[in-house]
Amino acid sequence: MPSALTAPLDNTHRVETPEGIDLVLRPAGLVPRALAFALDLLIRVALFLTLALGLGSLGTFGIGAGALLLFVVQWWYMVLFEVLNEGSTPGKRWLGLKVIHDDGTPIGWASSLTRNLLRFVDMLPFGYFVGAISCLWHPSFKRLGDLAAGTLVVYHEHGAAAATLPIVDAIAPPFPLELAEQRALIGFAERQSNLSPERRQELAAILATPLQVAPEQAEARLNGIARGLVGPA
Repeated sequence: MPSALTAPLDNTHRVETPEGIDLVLRPAGLVPRALAFALDLLIRVALFLTLALGLGSLGTFGIGAGALLLFVVQWWYMVLFEVLNEGSTPGKRWLGLKVIHDDGTPIGWASSLTRNLLRFVDMLPFGYFVGAISCLWHPSFKRLGDLAAGTLVVYHEHGAAAATLPIVDAIAPPFPLELAEQRALIGFAERQSNLSPERRQELAAILATPLQVAPEQAEARLNGIARGLVGPA
């Protein structure tokens, strides 16, 4: 069967756990990540200014302590929050984002240090230019720090309702389907309620091409096959 069914739907990131359970993650794009970083930057600036005002009256000792605090706030703020706060800094939490490993597991110290120490590369030559280009180029919106650390910034799903398939009559596939092809069909049927009619028709036409059915029949045929794969409602 052609590879049309194996193509990912939209920009989801699918992970299969050792128990055989599929996790479907939504990578965060450049705009929400930039907004989260801006919020964290404001928090860091406010924190440092508050501490600097308190240390200003201590003379030389205060200057030295302020320099140390600047280093801690600049380089450990992100790491501490990511590791100790379920992958979310305050800015990421506000935008509903979190950092995880590529396999869906919580981020650890080594990965968080790697992705944050490499920010200076992503900032080259100015204003996160390299990081922005990397995010726009990568299908999961990874900057260079994420590529090196094996991490992914995703939306934090809060108690999402279980996906359901349309209630339709089951249809047997015209030929045996591979596991990845079955997942693609079931994924389309589960997510179509969140898609616009135009997007549904577009994806259905792509997925149904190997079935050799008319575009106007593609959506109904895919739903029927997905129902047959999953079983009775």
